[in-house]
Amino acid sequence: MFNNLLRLSENKGSIGDRFRAQRFKQFESLLTHLPKPIRILDVGGTESFWLNRGYDKKKEIHLVLLNLQKVDVKSKNMVSVQGDAINLSQFKDNEFDIVFSNSVIEHLYSFENQTKMAKECMRVGKFYYIQTPNKFFFIEPHFRLPFFNFLPKKSAQLILTKTKFSLGKKWTEKEANETLAEIRLLSKREYIKLFDGAQIYTERFLGFAKSFIVHNIVEK
Repeated sequence: MFNNLLRLSENKGSIGDRFRAQRFKQFESLLTHLPKPIRILDVGGTESFWLNRGYDKKKEIHLVLLNLQKVDVKSKNMVSVQGDAINLSQFKDNEFDIVFSNSVIEHLYSFENQTKMAKECMRVGKFYYIQTPNKFFFIEPHFRLPFFNFLPKKSAQLILTKTKFSLGKKWTEKEANETLAEIRLLSKREYIKLFDGAQIYTERFLGFAKSFIVHNIVEK
């Protein structure tokens, strides 16, 4: 079980993959409360994520996948666009039925940028469903190391660049510094502050809060 927790979420059978599957069941349940067709903006999303869940066959759902770089997609009901999570000015207010995002908001360097993303997601979407890892969970989810998120940055950098403890590799100094600067994990209190008035759901592993989901979809 512990080894599965340390594996990347993209790996089948990992704890992260199981949580994603469970999370998506909840998301799909909430979608049933929205009238069709449904237009979804996935901030930081990939075509493979939705293909694996059969959404290329759901013609009543149109997906816009937003990333820093535009990529080719094959599904007729999906398009890829270039954009920035903290500035969605290419979209109108309430342009989407729902804004979806999975483990993106913690990659924005600062609480100021996280606030901007939250405001933009709430502006362009009638509804939103956004997940992030818990700052105080005992495994840091990006480096897959226990209690790594509590270390001073200098100590974290030494572990990344001098050992292969993280993801089985020695990180370059540039890669380590850039990733450590990019990731800012959120506490539950901060997350509630970003999405004031939202419903919040806590995902747990062995009783510990692993991650948080916020949404504002009213279940009828």
